[in-house]
Amino acid sequence: MSVTDLSDPGLTGGEDPAERAGWREHPQRMGFFTDTSICIGCKACEVACKTWNEVPEDGLNLTGMSFDNTVGLSGTTWRHVAFIEQIAPGPPAPGPQIAQSPQQAGSGPSGPDDGPQSGALRWLMSSDVCKHCSEAGCLDVCPTGALMRTEFGTVVVQDDICNGCGYCVPACPFGVIGRSEIDHGAHKCTLCYDRLDAGMEPACAKACPTKSIQFGPVDELRERAQARIDDLHQQGRSEAQLYLENPENGIGGAGAFFLLLDQPEVYGLPPDPVDPTRALGSMWKHAGLAAAGLGAMALAAFAGRRR
Repeated sequence: MSVTDLSDPGLTGGEDPAERAGWREHPQRMGFFTDTSICIGCKACEVACKTWNEVPEDGLNLTGMSFDNTVGLSGTTWRHVAFIEQIAPGPPAPGPQIAQSPQQAGSGPSGPDDGPQSGALRWLMSSDVCKHCSEAGCLDVCPTGALMRTEFGTVVVQDDICNGCGYCVPACPFGVIGRSEIDHGAHKCTLCYDRLDAGMEPACAKACPTKSIQFGPVDELRERAQARIDDLHQQGRSEAQLYLENPENGIGGAGAFFLLLDQPEVYGLPPDPVDPTRALGSMWKHAGLAAAGLGAMALAAFAGRRR
């Protein structure tokens, strides 16, 4: 049963979201660290996710906008490898556009002297997924309790309880959760809850050939991510940054966070996401004060009439 404390940020967040959800004795919080600097765009994670979770196929046609054929996360795509294809400013260089280094081929320039030649193509690749927010707006607004916080600190949808109302869809600041056109229920990544319960690694992380998707206790992943970012900065890749790892951000920190090689907007991610239910406590307080004020005015008007 969820423990609600309107005095704290969010309704179901906090330093230990599993404990706040009622799990007094629980394992370490588990999550993902996705290092986009070593993602090769193979989409093995997408295939593994669909195969293990029996998620229907939904993207065999090219969009005409990109080599990415699944476009984004949805009720039938729980892992999405984004291809961000960029053309460097200036006229295209003559001849075939050949990367001058591995960094240019997969993850952009490694420093100021290793950028793509004018007009060259740069691909940024990133495997996106549900962020399993510490303060999860989708969970807060669910009227049936279909969305729940697990003992691992993750957020999952219980399919047999979901009524397909869709309230959770606009409550997610990342546009992660969606309703399936097949069963009309809401669906998203579960961080392979069934595999975690059996002591197994999530299917996507297991399938990743470069270990771009890393799985483990969130505290350890944060340390690993900081060490990786320090290493990249020492290599001259000052553009590298961590995204959503900070527990003091607008969602209380994410259970799935990222190392990016450009601004979040370039990847289609909000630069400063905030749980939309964070202000519910103050909103109810102001609504109560307004109602009390209206009641007082009505009583005053009634008393004035009787005189």
